[in-house]
Amino acid sequence: MKPTRRDLFSGAAAASMAFASANASAEILTPPGFDKIADGPFKPTWDSLNAAYKTPDWFRDAKFGLWAHWGPQCVPEAGDWYARGMYEQGSPAYEHHLKTYGHPADTGFMDIYPQWRAENWNPDDLLDLYVKAGAKYFVAMANHHDNFDAYDSKFHDWNSVRIGPKKDIIGIWEKAARKRGLRFGVSNHSAHAWHWFQTAYGYDPEGPRRGERYDAFKRFKADGLGTWWEGLDPQELYGGAVMPLPPGVTSIAEANKWHEANDGAWNEKAPLSNPAFVRQWYLRCKDLIDSYKPDLVYFDNFDLPLEQAGLDVTAHYYNASMGWHGGKLEAVVNIKPGDRKVPGVVADVERGLRAEISPTPWQTDTCLGSWHYSREIFDKKRYRPAAEVIHRLCDIVSKNGNLLLSVPVRGDGTIDSEERRIVEEIGGWMGRFSDAIHGTRPWVIYGEGPTSVVTGMFSEGKQQPFTAKDIRFTTKGKALYALTLGRPEGGKVSVVSLAQGGPHARRAVKRVTLAGDKTPLTFHQDRAGLHVTVPDAALHPFGVALRIEGVI
Repeated sequence: MKPTRRDLFSGAAAASMAFASANASAEILTPPGFDKIADGPFKPTWDSLNAAYKTPDWFRDAKFGLWAHWGPQCVPEAGDWYARGMYEQGSPAYEHHLKTYGHPADTGFMDIYPQWRAENWNPDDLLDLYVKAGAKYFVAMANHHDNFDAYDSKFHDWNSVRIGPKKDIIGIWEKAARKRGLRFGVSNHSAHAWHWFQTAYGYDPEGPRRGERYDAFKRFKADGLGTWWEGLDPQELYGGAVMPLPPGVTSIAEANKWHEANDGAWNEKAPLSNPAFVRQWYLRCKDLIDSYKPDLVYFDNFDLPLEQAGLDVTAHYYNASMGWHGGKLEAVVNIKPGDRKVPGVVADVERGLRAEISPTPWQTDTCLGSWHYSREIFDKKRYRPAAEVIHRLCDIVSKNGNLLLSVPVRGDGTIDSEERRIVEEIGGWMGRFSDAIHGTRPWVIYGEGPTSVVTGMFSEGKQQPFTAKDIRFTTKGKALYALTLGRPEGGKVSVVSLAQGGPHARRAVKRVTLAGDKTPLTFHQDRAGLHVTVPDAALHPFGVALRIEGVI
């Protein structure tokens, strides 16, 4: 009988299967019973997750989180996906690598790992800054598609305790975050490493070294004798040559087309040709969850990763969370399902917005710049400004969402002066008006104003700037908050949705103040709306948050 994908990839089944591969050493290291899913109401099926999951209140109240999308790919300071792009001839990453480190047939990405030393990293300083900015949860990247674990991994030797910083990066972040009362999350991007890193097995299709395979194709464990990577197997890192660029490609355009159609194809299927990778991913992810007990796990996937393995890990995580918290589920899993409704997790909209109030909590994740640090963005002052962050936060929260914002970190563990200034400016607004953000819930409508919202993943670049006439609503108890997405001209705010006799102003407004301030503001309400005057001294360049009583 042909085995099903569940037979091949479930955590329980994996315990008894010894796959012949570079990852077989994990069989010996796996403690008895480690593969077992924690006991509890959640079973590793979508039906069970959908029926039993409810988003925890801490996440609904938090609204704003900050993220350190930080790892070895930040060392070159050349932007996102460097470890893949450096093996694609003609790409900016390839040209940077050739100029800075040498040809990828000689110096591969694995040679960057010991250069990630985090020598100036001060997590206490960064998290103090993030707390002042109003963050209520903090997420740290545990691994990326480059397949390197930034924690004390029991099942993967390519990790930050053994190589590079020689530190348990996730463990240190976790302790520092919890010390400050922040909820702690981890992001796991490694499920795509098996195909994403296949460019490392390719070659230059053009030029003086055309046809010569890159470093991943010719480096094996035995070759490390007497080197910094002695005892390590590069094939465990690069994933094995499961779909290398075939021989005979003679143009960059042809190579790019092949990569896009093959190793660049983005899907969440478990690779039937590489079951060892799936098992190893399951062990590593379960180890990450059990060791650091995160409140949130972000999967950089459009579905739960690797089919049954993702279901197994998620069911284990939910049940384990209940065990850690006396039977209360405190766990959040993020995936990026697009327009699909997936009630067993919290949906994430990468670099995008939504048009209407969502009946279930959701999240946008975005970044001040490039996901991995880019020196060019700093030099050219192209970071996302603080005002834009605040305006999008208000829009997202008004629609039952959270914002997770990444602040790019340099290889040495520091953020640059521009980033620090932006985060401080975010904190300046949040320090005054965060009562209209934290712990709030949506109103009957999300807002009003002239600016259309561009929706969907990766759509934020198409969004036009909001104006002071764009207003977003949130509620807390009996208070309605109206947040202007810009500085009101002349201190005059008119809220059309609260017009007397309108569908939303069923009761008269009794009192208006600024969020976090008890000083009453002058207002009047008529059939054109609620009209409020805010003194010049109380205005903020990004906008203001009015606290309105009597309507709810």
